Amino acid sequence: MTTYPHKALLLALATATVAASLTATATAAPAAARPAPAAPRLDWHRCTQPDALAAQECAELPVPLDYDDPDGRQLTIAVSRIRSDRPEARRGTLVVIPGGPGGSGVQRLTQKGDALRRELAGAYDLVAFDPRGVGASTTASCDLAPEDRYLTSLRSWPGPNGEITENIDRSRRIAAACARNGGPELRSFTTANQVRDMDRFREALGERKLSAWGTSYGTYVGAVYAQKYPRHTDRWVLDSSGDPDPKRVARGWLANMSQGAADRFPDFAAWATHPDRDRDGLRLAAAAQEVEPLVVSLAARLDREPKTTTTPGVPLTGNGLRQALQNALYADAAFASFARLVRAAQDPAGIPVLPRELAAPIRNEDAALMVGVICNDVAWPDTSTASYRRAVDADRARYPLTAGMPVNVLPCSFWQTPAQKPVRITDDGPSNILMIQSRRDPATPLSGGLKMREALGDRARLVTVEQGGHGLYLGNGNACGDRAVTEFLTSGRRPARDTDCPN
Repeated sequence: MTTYPHKALLLALATATVAASLTATATAAPAAARPAPAAPRLDWHRCTQPDALAAQECAELPVPLDYDDPDGRQLTIAVSRIRSDRPEARRGTLVVIPGGPGGSGVQRLTQKGDALRRELAGAYDLVAFDPRGVGASTTASCDLAPEDRYLTSLRSWPGPNGEITENIDRSRRIAAACARNGGPELRSFTTANQVRDMDRFREALGERKLSAWGTSYGTYVGAVYAQKYPRHTDRWVLDSSGDPDPKRVARGWLANMSQGAADRFPDFAAWATHPDRDRDGLRLAAAAQEVEPLVVSLAARLDREPKTTTTPGVPLTGNGLRQALQNALYADAAFASFARLVRAAQDPAGIPVLPRELAAPIRNEDAALMVGVICNDVAWPDTSTASYRRAVDADRARYPLTAGMPVNVLPCSFWQTPAQKPVRITDDGPSNILMIQSRRDPATPLSGGLKMREALGDRARLVTVEQGGHGLYLGNGNACGDRAVTEFLTSGRRPARDTDCPN
């Protein structure tokens, strides 16, 4: 075990089978057995995407397809940076780690670059990259049929009354298609490789250490990096963390979404019954306790009678409404659009406008990445159909808003077992991590975030924000939480102990 000067201060805190070709290819080589090739030179140039910031530069980073064969075939990772506009204040490099799996780091930097520059006052060069399978990096495709690439299909929502036969058939079909068509690229889409690629990026930047801001799935990437490369971490921020349990990983994150939706929905119910909603015609009920039965009943009606929408051939189904709700719970700013969808679905003459993410199939490359990472990262149990039915029935009864989706069957249940085990997050490492977590997060509930906190021990401090939503810093949080993160990144000061940020 690595020893650090503060080690005596550490506290013990309480916080699916198809072709064999789907075995993950990239396992960790012993550090002394095969040295990595020399860090490549990055050829920076002005980013060409239309929404790129004026100060944003882009480059391409070659990385091994298989880190056991570092001199073999190389993949391309799209990287981006915004250099500090105050060189005299610069203290290092901050990597922005996106959520997902499937989030684009380059796009995230475009979205948050200006806000980060204002907050951090030139303290960092800001950098990010598109993970394997994302954006301008090397991608793969399972060549799925369009009907298998809708978000309501990939999320495996049960049918009316909890029927899962179609989910099982689709999951087998997707797993088989990925085995046939995904190739070695898809098999290399893992959190472990994203972490290795991030360290390769650090080397190419010429940095001894990185600071980081990871959000959602990016917190797991950040935690794994800090576990594997602790001496290369400077100031580390984990924003909206899930349970890092190495036996479950994404399976656990999905299951926890039932509790997350239940934690968060009262915020929407309070908003949807406030008298201020009357002026926009968006008040859904007279009292907050009436809103959940209304939404659950409406979804059941749409299960029986899907409603024609403005998108030809794509009706609003009960699962479409449920998925739209999950998306809306991420941020208060999305409440109004969901309320309008409910109103249009209730109106016999209304023609709902589907949210963009539900109106068309997801790109084949994006679908492959979404499925590939969660299935490659950890072996999913060989669970019987009867067991899935029981789990879905129990979850539907306890959490009507999510209707059994979080515990339902996925292609991972028919995926070849990965060749490597996930990293176990521990308290072994420098005490340089700040966690920030919403008390009412629909995707990574506080109960899961506390598991990450427990695993990290005295390496971390936790700021719990009394604001519902997902992804807090410079987004859905509050001024107190933003100050805590900015203070840590700019000065290195964290709260002496875990603390709350009230609204």
